[in-house]
Order: sequence, then structure tokens, then C-alpha cells
Amino acid sequence: MCDEKENIMALKVVILAGGFGTRISEESHLRPKPMIEIGGEPILWHILKYYSSFGFNEFIICCGYKGYMIKEYFANYYMHRSDMTFDFSAGNKMIVHANIAEPWKITVVDTGLHTQTGGRIKRIAPYIGNERFMMTYGDGLSNIDLEKLLKTHEKSGKTVTLSAIQPIGRFGVLDINERDGSITGFHEKVKGDNAWINAGFMVMEPEVFDYIDGDLSIFERKPLELLSAEGKLGVYLHHGYWRCMDTARDKGALDADWANGKAKWKMWAD
Repeated sequence: MCDEKENIMALKVVILAGGFGTRISEESHLRPKPMIEIGGEPILWHILKYYSSFGFNEFIICCGYKGYMIKEYFANYYMHRSDMTFDFSAGNKMIVHANIAEPWKITVVDTGLHTQTGGRIKRIAPYIGNERFMMTYGDGLSNIDLEKLLKTHEKSGKTVTLSAIQPIGRFGVLDINERDGSITGFHEKVKGDNAWINAGFMVMEPEVFDYIDGDLSIFERKPLELLSAEGKLGVYLHHGYWRCMDTARDKGALDADWANGKAKWKMWAD
């Protein structure tokens, strides 16, 4: 049983982090979208901490737009996260205080500036080999149970299992009395139209690479459509927390959740 758990937790986690983030351009013109901060830390850091809380500690980050900033962040991780003393009187000595250690192994791969999502996945195939792996997007946070997701995938025998959620409606709902034309109430729409959408947080078998043509392949289109047509695409339904940082409004909501102690993705101790 212990060996089985060790094998499961040895799975690599692929994170797509190379897009331009045009819908949040007020932030992304300065940095890649996964480096936009939530509560003072890049959303990419939150994603890594979440996976790590389940024991997944080996990551492959697919970079593109401003990818050097992601490399710089991890190259100087201790500097970003620790107090430091620069003692110029002692021959330019640098002291790192409260050195923060993470159990992570991170491979940062330049997957091309204009490469599409499928192409980015295809490019990291040499780092995966013939192994099962996990994949998610660099802009979404959730409290998806990763162990249950894995078990669902294993039982299904599918090539890919993706997580699905019902998104919260973006617009408030008016309660209208049509008889006299008055508004009787206003409330937030709890769910959308009962439709399920792709939330990321996927598990994949290595044969998925055979469904991706090259750099221009959009993973969410032809590859997933082919897998679906062949009965090789499974789903894990998630009824809990999920937010995607697509716009400045989304970032504000995530910041508020973090500040108010409602960050349900925070599964780790401080």
C-alpha cells in the first residue's frame, strides 16, 4: 500500500504557463499571467503549494511569454521569500535568514512564444517519458481532491480525465414582478446555466501525445474532441471551490478570498 502511494505521488505535474494573458493585460503587460500575484505571491506559487500539499512535488512548467521571469523567480526563490542581510563591510557578504525550503523539483521549459496549448504539452514529452502525469493551467485555483481525481482516472481506464465545474454566474440576477413592472429583489447568480466546463486539473496517460500534431494544436479542440469521439476522455465532477484568474475582476475576487480567509485552495500550514 505504501509503495502504491509513493508511485502515485511521484507523478509529474505539468503547468501551462506560456500564454499572453491578453484579457488581463493591465497586469500581463508587465509579467506572465502565472506570475500575477494573489495575496502577495504569484498564482503559480499557489498552484505549486496546492499540489505539494497532496504530495506532488515534481513540476514541469511550460513557459512562453516572458518566461524568463518565471526562471528568475525560481532561480532566486530564497531571495524572494527570505529576509536577507547584505554586509558590504565584510567583503560583500550575503546572509539569508530563515531559509525557506520546499520539497520541489521544477523543470522550466521554453515551449515557444506563439505555441498553442497542445503544442506546449507535446514539447515537454521528453521530460515525461512513458509515464502517467497530471496537468493544469497556470491561472486557476481550486480545492479539487487530487487523490479522488486520480482514483477516478485509474478506475475509468481513460487516456485523459479532466475536472469539470459549474461556474458561478458573472452577473447579478433581478427578481422582477412582471405584473407591475417592479424589481422585487437582486441577488448573485449561484451557478451558470447548469452547464459543466473544463476546470483543468487533469490526469493523462502518455499516449495523449499521439493526439497532438504540433505547435499549432489547441489541446481543448482537436485532441480532446478525438479522445471524446473514441471514448477515451473521462471526467471528474467537482462541486467545490474553483476560480480562474481570467480578468482583473477575477484577480480581485481571488485576492479578497485570500485576505478574508476564504482561500479554500490553501491546504498547507503557514
